[in-house]
Amino acid sequence: MSKMFLDPNQPLHTCKEESCDHCSVADTLVCHFTGKRLGLFLLMFLPLFGLAGYALFTYHIWIFAAWLVFVFVFFGLIEIRVMCSHCPHYAELGLKTLKCWVNYGSPKLWKYRPGPMSPMETIVFFLGFILILIPPAVLAGLQQHFWLMGTYLVFLVLVFSLLHVFYCSHCINFVCPLNVVNKRIRQEFVEKNPNVKKKVTSN
Repeated sequence: MSKMFLDPNQPLHTCKEESCDHCSVADTLVCHFTGKRLGLFLLMFLPLFGLAGYALFTYHIWIFAAWLVFVFVFFGLIEIRVMCSHCPHYAELGLKTLKCWVNYGSPKLWKYRPGPMSPMETIVFFLGFILILIPPAVLAGLQQHFWLMGTYLVFLVLVFSLLHVFYCSHCINFVCPLNVVNKRIRQEFVEKNPNVKKKVTSN
């Protein structure tokens, strides 16, 4: 195992295979992440969050500060609990932080909970995104910075389109509401990782 990422030649802890060689889902799913994928993910979101921060900062510095704190709390803690703790990557042994592209470095404070997200977890997941992504557009509009609001909304659509194509269609966290991996590939992965579909029995 490398210092920053999982060993690309070592199957995940949830996988029953002894080797990653000739894996039937390797061409579609990304079980092991790289610095390049992490860097591209961060670069993809940097302009969007830069525009969002500018819109909030120019409206009121304390609103910007509160938003920034919530961003770190949501992506670093709340999202980890409601969504990431269901992901096979969360099950990796001996790691205190996540090694995936979305929440790299976030602490693993809860145990791995295979199975689907609960209705409340799904609500919290989407509510977090709404509280982070909608206020910048609204406050830019209130300031009549319509160029900023328009640019932000264009980037918002662009980023989630890229996310859909290059990340959510290759992600092994099938319980995530944004995941779009097709049913056949999901089934093949589950056959190799049979415990990922267990129902959550406790918190």
